[in-house]
Amino acid sequence: MAQITASLVKELRERTGAGMMDCKKALQETGGDLEAAVDWLRKKGLAAAAKKAGRAATEGLVAVVVEDGRGAVVEVNSETDFVARNETFQELVGRIARLALAVRGDLEALKGARVAETGRSVEEEITHAVATIGENIRLRRAAYLEVAPGVVAGYVHAQSAPGMGRIGVLVALRSEAAPEQLAELGKQLAMQVAAASPQAVTVEGLDPAVVAREREILAEQARASGKPDHIVQKMVEGRLRKFYEEAVLLEQRFVMDPDRKVRDVLAAFAKETGTPVEVADFVRVALGEGLEKKEEDFAAEVAQMSGR
Repeated sequence: MAQITASLVKELRERTGAGMMDCKKALQETGGDLEAAVDWLRKKGLAAAAKKAGRAATEGLVAVVVEDGRGAVVEVNSETDFVARNETFQELVGRIARLALAVRGDLEALKGARVAETGRSVEEEITHAVATIGENIRLRRAAYLEVAPGVVAGYVHAQSAPGMGRIGVLVALRSEAAPEQLAELGKQLAMQVAAASPQAVTVEGLDPAVVAREREILAEQARASGKPDHIVQKMVEGRLRKFYEEAVLLEQRFVMDPDRKVRDVLAAFAKETGTPVEVADFVRVALGEGLEKKEEDFAAEVAQMSGR
């Protein structure tokens, strides 16, 4: 059994909002398994649904490039947010994003791709930038979407330079409608994805393991009400529909018009243009997502530098 440390209790409390003693008991009941402890608290009604959006942990930039029915997004990390405003770093990230489009988002191919302006590989270019800027820099991930017929639309949230910011989104729309009309709809949907962070386009596209876990938790919560099994089943299905409205793009309320779901927006577009349209796929990349942010003790650092 894992040791129940104060830091583990603290992490569980931060993730769930449950009380300190409840978190400690949850960890004791689950042998120190953090994920199982989250579920235990939820089943007891002591925690809100845990969302897997990782805390922003590192700095840097996310960049998006789209053209001719294709799009790429990359995340390049640095040690501080100050570097994100550095023109040399921004230029590097822009070059990497354009190359990501050429290699269709293949991360290993991207690392070895040659930068035309310098003749160096992306890995060599990053090493050079580290020496120039004075901070550790890392190409963390890349993604690519392509669709035909149709368009790939991009959106960057919290933009600090053209096409670069803290959240990057690609949305692929499959349709034979006019590209300019699709581009506008695609941008709106990309903003939706940035704001609402769906897990899948459709209910069928959700990870079955995620749905099974959610169903189990909801069932445990419903049974705690003491109601008959047939009522419990109805409660579970109703709450599962609510989960779908949060996790599935087509079931979400449209952020620009909450009276309609995203599926209604697509239906209205198809009716207006006389052309069917579907969301083929989407990608959402948030800076530092899922990484542990280093905690700095500046007072201790200054004291150490001064020899105290």
